[in-house]
Amino acid sequence: MKFILGTKLGMTQVFRDDGTVVPVTRVAAGPCVVTQVKNAGKNGVNAVQIGFGTQKLFRVPKAQQGHLKGLATVRFMRDFRTLGEEHGLKHGDTFTVRVFAPGEKVQVVGTSKGKGFQGVVKRHGFHGHPASHGHKDQQRMPGSIGATTPQRVFKGKRMAGHMGDARVTVKNLEVVGVKPEENELLIKGAVPGARGGLLLISTQEGTITVEQTAEEKGQTEKVISDQVIGDQTGAGHEAALGKEEKKESAVEEKEKSNE
Repeated sequence: MKFILGTKLGMTQVFRDDGTVVPVTRVAAGPCVVTQVKNAGKNGVNAVQIGFGTQKLFRVPKAQQGHLKGLATVRFMRDFRTLGEEHGLKHGDTFTVRVFAPGEKVQVVGTSKGKGFQGVVKRHGFHGHPASHGHKDQQRMPGSIGATTPQRVFKGKRMAGHMGDARVTVKNLEVVGVKPEENELLIKGAVPGARGGLLLISTQEGTITVEQTAEEKGQTEKVISDQVIGDQTGAGHEAALGKEEKKESAVEEKEKSNE
């Protein structure tokens, strides 16, 4: 199973080698970091929690800061259920869009656009009433909602109400292109939600190739911190030497003036 988090950028079109035009959705996906690995024995479910995006520290709750201890503060965190514990991922592992390849079929989950309160024509596609032959101001009304005998409205009756702003899943979408340098996926067709909305992209087949393990990340951060400390120490030493030289020159000038 492969999965990743991303945000919708918009739609465009690409040309295949045979000249056909394919409408695609641009998705900014990854890099993602593993924030927690859950198992059925301890958490009641086998799942991998991954984080995506960046967030300022003061916007992250204290409890979440503790949960992300040792990791960068992320904006989104979502769980992906796994069939077992053989996924090979560990806390702190990082991966990018390179886990996907063109031609794969993916499942995309997102939140649809909110439409507010809508009538039955827009919400359910009712045909409406005739505009003539005795119908007055009834073109978009639902009509009868039940008979006299039960004296109630059955559950599930299609009526006016809130439309959109719901979790929507679209399956079997083709990955047309992968851009690792730009962290982008090109997915054929439309995906749920507005631009900037969070998307959960997954496939049931394949395994995730980790770009950087937690151990490698720790070693890299240690090398960088040592370099920064060394640079700061060197700069401080040079500044101290400069101050001593200025002090000595000032003393010499004062002695010359006294003579």
